[in-house]
Amino acid sequence: MRAKIDRADIELIKLLSKNARYTYKELAEILKTTRQRISRRMDKLEKMGVIKKYTVIPDFEKLGYVYVILGITFKPGTDVEKIVESIKEDEDVKIIERAIGSHNLILHIVAPKDMKSIEQKIHQISSKMEGIDSMDVTFITDIVKFDIL
Repeated sequence: MRAKIDRADIELIKLLSKNARYTYKELAEILKTTRQRISRRMDKLEKMGVIKKYTVIPDFEKLGYVYVILGITFKPGTDVEKIVESIKEDEDVKIIERAIGSHNLILHIVAPKDMKSIEQKIHQISSKMEGIDSMDVTFITDIVKFDIL
């Protein structure tokens, strides 16, 4: 029997998406429950794969980087899985998303702020991919909102 996600689980995820550093005690107080129940729910959500990772959202500009999104469309018949495997280990590729729509693959990358370095990084990543039909480059200037649910 598969565990179900209920409204309390969703509220817990919403809170964690705003601040993943909440303690179980703080979460229990906010949700008016016990720390033990929060612990059991967290274990359940992690085991189910609902919660994949706890992370931070850095300010790339303050770190001396620019945040770039590459929207890539491949020619029909391109082995996208092989391409994903070839770029997974690149430490500057922060997010890889398969997509349906204008693009087959969306990559979120960081690169030093100067244009030459950005050009080199995009070339380095794209050279690992055979079958590119088109690629759009978008420079992210600010993450205004980042909510999960």
